[in-house]
Amino acid sequence: MKNVVFNGTPLTIEHIVALAKKNATAQLSNDTAFKAKIDQGPAFLQKLLEEDGDIYGVTTGYGDSCTTSIPDHLVNELPKHLYTFHGCGSGQKLTAELGRAVLATRLASLSLGYSGVRWVLLKQIETLLQKDIIPLIPEEGSVGASGDLTPLSYLAAVLCGERQVYYQDRVYPTSELLNTLNISPLALKPKEGLAIMNGTAVMTAMACVAFSRAEYLAQLATRITALACAAHLGNTYHFDRTLFEVKPHPGQQTIALWLRQDLRVDNPPRNSDRLQDRYSLRCAPHVIGVLQDALPWLRQSIENELNSANDNPIIDAIGEHVLHGGHFYGGHIAFAMDSLKNLVANIADLLDRQLAQMVDPKFNNGLPANLSGSKGERRAINHGLKAVQIAVSAWTAEALKLTLPASIFSRSTECHNQDKVSMGTIAARDCLRVLQLTEQVCAATLLASCQALELRLRREEIQQSQLSTVLTHTLNEVRKITPFLNEDRALDTELEALVNHIQQRAWSLYTGTIA
Repeated sequence: MKNVVFNGTPLTIEHIVALAKKNATAQLSNDTAFKAKIDQGPAFLQKLLEEDGDIYGVTTGYGDSCTTSIPDHLVNELPKHLYTFHGCGSGQKLTAELGRAVLATRLASLSLGYSGVRWVLLKQIETLLQKDIIPLIPEEGSVGASGDLTPLSYLAAVLCGERQVYYQDRVYPTSELLNTLNISPLALKPKEGLAIMNGTAVMTAMACVAFSRAEYLAQLATRITALACAAHLGNTYHFDRTLFEVKPHPGQQTIALWLRQDLRVDNPPRNSDRLQDRYSLRCAPHVIGVLQDALPWLRQSIENELNSANDNPIIDAIGEHVLHGGHFYGGHIAFAMDSLKNLVANIADLLDRQLAQMVDPKFNNGLPANLSGSKGERRAINHGLKAVQIAVSAWTAEALKLTLPASIFSRSTECHNQDKVSMGTIAARDCLRVLQLTEQVCAATLLASCQALELRLRREEIQQSQLSTVLTHTLNEVRKITPFLNEDRALDTELEALVNHIQQRAWSLYTGTIA
């Protein structure tokens, strides 16, 4: 993917993620019909203004102040006041990756031509993306309706040369950087401040990134389960094709298929003393499969929001209507993110239980306690993965704690005008945190599974010929980052490197599916 073209046609999650990761370049279409459609919106608004039409957020105040009329000579100042008084965000700043996703998501919505903004405004967002000038956006302050007002005020302000931006891994005052790069700041026209801010771009951008990470996580958790099953000398026939044909959830069947491919059921290592493995191995397709089955409808909700006009009012320049509604409401994203964080935290819990089995000599089928690779008298002072298991338990507990739905905490705000809100942005933030914690669990369980499997190989309890090519390849790739653990050592940098590889999708995993 080299260019992502914004022309009012639908974009995908992958388009947004490619732009967020700087794997593609944003480009506004130069098609004359597209540009003409964009220009119709502000032209229609100007016509209404000249005819003394009342337009919410143009000739009136905002929200509960919609009954306040704005004197004609102050109308042009109103957009600046909107982004100025919303400059009260708090908390951590969104990463540059998420900031790019926000720019791309807002540009996608505005490019539909129903927001009444000028072509020059779209070009300014395109410039920010192309030159990688990213607004510093605080992550706290949005209730998810009227959209992401406070965080998006930072985008509006940056377009006008105010506040701060990331550029080449440094933070700059926007005015200073735009002057250095010879970029003219905008002066927003009536409706443009509202068009930028009164929408769901921040939560939707987060949702696109979260979906991409979760999609990979389902595959990675399957590969880790295969490693753990081999290390436990588990019963590979728990993933039998006929068995899964009688419970035909396609995502669950796909996970079982991938496990069969990884585990080479024609010649598996086998622990004949235990007919049925514990649930964290035997039921892994039933846990990971729920996430795999949810991905299609999660994609539908996220991409529908991505490709929607979600500000208020909607400007129908062709029919010459100003349509007042509530498209800024982030309910679909809130539900998607509340659901996804639940699914992801269950993956953390699954892998946490797999790791707990592997390190415990009561349950790991003859492996040394804590998977220590030390021998002789040095076993007494080496503790292997004891602390790693404690850390995984902590990360899993925090992930599970965050699964309480954010959407149930709707608050009445803004003089009871915004009396039912989505909390979609908080749900999306929670989901990203749960993903981070679960990726950390994945890294630790991947390390442990490879340690356990290598112990089996060194003790000749498994023959190399019994391992599939993909499991051998995964073991070798992990060993490039974290060597076999003979003596206790600090593992934090190695775990962090594994997390980075996971987040960069460094390992190609599966392609085929049942569905």
